[in-house]
Amino acid sequence: MKWDLISDIILLASFAILGVFVVLGLYQLITRKSLLKVDHRLLWMILPLALMAITYVIFDKFLVLNTRPNGSGEASFPSTHVMVVSTIFLIIVLNLPHYIKSKTAWIVIDIAMLLLIVLVCVGRVLSEMHWLSDVLGGLVFAIIFAVIYYLIIRRKSNA
Repeated sequence: MKWDLISDIILLASFAILGVFVVLGLYQLITRKSLLKVDHRLLWMILPLALMAITYVIFDKFLVLNTRPNGSGEASFPSTHVMVVSTIFLIIVLNLPHYIKSKTAWIVIDIAMLLLIVLVCVGRVLSEMHWLSDVLGGLVFAIIFAVIYYLIIRRKSNA
């Protein structure tokens, strides 16, 4: 099985799903004619995505802690695929109850996204692109970014 291809496809799918939220935010911006009237949940998605990008640059360019097990010599900690897919999917999971009213629908989507995260984690190790520690590091960063996002949207929702 081509695990690296599977994880690449899931990564691209996560970007496509994120794109739906970007389009929704742009639609709100255009129709409401003010950035202040765009749903705060959509606006604050920028923060964890920016943190994710900064983390990638730091560990890929300045703080190389580990190299890939396949011998390529490329930086491997944290797994970018795992960090990106997990961050995007966790942010979406936090928003599903707000945008989809059917509890059954968002539970099914939650389970599907969790399974896709697991597939990416397994795929990155089995394809010898990452060590288990790289995958776990990607998950930890994603959870931190999602928690920061959750705390912000919860505070904004209660304000």
